[in-house]
Amino acid sequence: MAEEIFDIVDETGNPTGETVTRAKAHEEGIPHRTAHIWVAREVNGEVEVLLQKRALNKESFPRRYDTSSAGHIQAGDEPLESAIRELAEELGIQAEPEDLQFAGTFRIQYEKEFHGKMFKDNEFSFVYIYKGEVQISELSIQKEELESVEWFNLEEVYRACQPPRDEKFCVPLGGLEIVRKYFREKIK
Repeated sequence: MAEEIFDIVDETGNPTGETVTRAKAHEEGIPHRTAHIWVAREVNGEVEVLLQKRALNKESFPRRYDTSSAGHIQAGDEPLESAIRELAEELGIQAEPEDLQFAGTFRIQYEKEFHGKMFKDNEFSFVYIYKGEVQISELSIQKEELESVEWFNLEEVYRACQPPRDEKFCVPLGGLEIVRKYFREKIK
């Protein structure tokens, strides 16, 4: 498989015209873009989110629960097309552009050791909400990326991700805050 190539982005998340390999981006912490898709539903007045349990072989946060679907935006691609592609690849959800609601952007920056190697993440993440009907039993899960999926109460996940974080989750707090704000505004 050819190495993934990302657009390098500036401090506002806009492509600079330069590109970088996935490996170099994470070795050196070079800023790039990702798309995060939150599969959500409302049950008895509460918001639930579908979280994926990351595969054991993932380069960061193996076997922890994370955003429903997320992935890097390839060089030359746009966030929405990447979001649609990731949903299809990871969960088998065939979404159309109008099925995804853009909810905002946030920044992820950290350095942490995984599998004996430093991993430097520096991402501008585009957040989308997918509220289509989803039955876990009907999903086609990409086993290279994730082990399983499970529904969680949004507020319980948010509380669990506050310091000191429950290590069961690696959900980015910035993404959680955007999803919470999105649903609070929809309820008003």
